[in-house]
Amino acid sequence: MKDASPYGTYAPTGLVAAIARRTASIPAGSWGGRRLALFLRRFAISLLRGRPLDVERYGARMRLHPYNNNCEKKVLFTPQFFDPAERAVLRERLTPGCVFLDIGANIGAYALFVAAFAGPAARIVAVEPQPDVFDRLSYNIAQNPFHTVKAVACAVADKAGELTLFIDPRNRGESSLKIVGTNEGAQIRVPAVTLLDLVRAEGLERIDAVKLDVEGAEDLILEPFLREAPAALLPRLLLVENGTDQWQLDLPKLLEGHGYRELTRTRLNLVFERA
Repeated sequence: MKDASPYGTYAPTGLVAAIARRTASIPAGSWGGRRLALFLRRFAISLLRGRPLDVERYGARMRLHPYNNNCEKKVLFTPQFFDPAERAVLRERLTPGCVFLDIGANIGAYALFVAAFAGPAARIVAVEPQPDVFDRLSYNIAQNPFHTVKAVACAVADKAGELTLFIDPRNRGESSLKIVGTNEGAQIRVPAVTLLDLVRAEGLERIDAVKLDVEGAEDLILEPFLREAPAALLPRLLLVENGTDQWQLDLPKLLEGHGYRELTRTRLNLVFERA
């Protein structure tokens, strides 16, 4: 059910607020600190009894539901552990007025992170196919004064049409157009567009960066885009979830053939840069 109550309705209080402050202060490189944070997070979630929390993260206001979505759990309780290397690359290389596509935007952590420093001339497109997660994304966008983030309710795939999205009820961030892990039991039909069609529909003439997190379908989306898009539309930065075990193509080799080099690699993601 949609909850359109004003931001601040679910401000952290009492012990939950103290836990959130403590877990967010743990050094990012601390193994023992991570273990402590996970323990405290579980305890705080039990205290919340299904309620969300309204917090500021990465320079943006967000309402977070830390239950069946690992992204929201991390951003709420341990924002320092949420893709720090990837965010550092974007912060270093993107400039005010940039064009950023967040494909598989979830609740908007990346899109809002970029919006917070990219200025009023930026264009940010956040794409999310799951209706209830899209509602959370839209709510979070609306709580901020940036006016540069547009939410689009669809999937991005290798072909346009209506496709089946397999839902992972334990972690909504792992829902996918492919059957992955435990998501075989739940599925919905969603509209889908190709990446090139999305770019053309938004009237974009350049792309500075794309974050592509689609649970193993990254290669299927990028191959036709790289083949068909004019060179002027090829993004300078590509941040893709590491789906090596699920990809049908050798995506790093494909990207290399289009002028990309691997810039950095983390446990979850690969970042490529085009000269």
